[in-house]
Amino acid sequence: MKKALITGANKGIGFETARQLLQKGYYVYLGSRNLEKGMTAAEKLQSEGLKQVEAIQLDVTDEHSVQAARDEIAKKTEVLDLLINNAGVNGGSPYTALEASSDQYRVAFETNVFGVARVTRLFIDLMRPAEEPRIVNVSTSVGSLALQSNPNWPAYEYAKYAVYGSSKAALNMYTVHLAYELRDTAFKVNAVCPGYTSTDFTGHNGGSVEMAAQRILRYALIDKTGPTGKFFSEETNPETAEIPW
Repeated sequence: MKKALITGANKGIGFETARQLLQKGYYVYLGSRNLEKGMTAAEKLQSEGLKQVEAIQLDVTDEHSVQAARDEIAKKTEVLDLLINNAGVNGGSPYTALEASSDQYRVAFETNVFGVARVTRLFIDLMRPAEEPRIVNVSTSVGSLALQSNPNWPAYEYAKYAVYGSSKAALNMYTVHLAYELRDTAFKVNAVCPGYTSTDFTGHNGGSVEMAAQRILRYALIDKTGPTGKFFSEETNPETAEIPW
């Protein structure tokens, strides 16, 4: 049975992604900053008959928490097949470049960039023995420099999210480098935008979490012929999904 770790998985897109992975036969470690909320989420999935799941206390902003999570999972399995770096924050308002405070940037980068790098670095040794190790960094089209600077992009006139967008652009660069460093291995590493989705994150505006999870899993479950080092947004590009960095 393949094993997966999803960060920020006690609710929203992460929770639905866990549900769909369980339905596909994976064992899922459900990472949650608050263990009680994680356990409640795991119990809900188990009540649906999806038994191969357990909550793991994991605060991506805390080195000790991530190390403890890694050590706990290592006691349970020698191999981790899939890592979905889903945990994310928007940094809070105001969102514009001229109004946002340095603290907002610090908060966003701590979770969206440093947290991803921290989790990946500490769990990579558990993933190396996997036959088809996969890493998906949950990103957003808002983090595309090419799209955000294109006046012809349909979303160009929307409010700019300087803090969130900057942190996700940095995450995208991290994804490029990670994929490059793992290019001669069995790893596949990609950034995936799940689309504008109805969650707490968006004030419950947008599309379904079911669709968002499907978009993530399409690249989490690719075979050995699949892409690596790419950026995908099916919402932005329905034809091929790949979008520019």
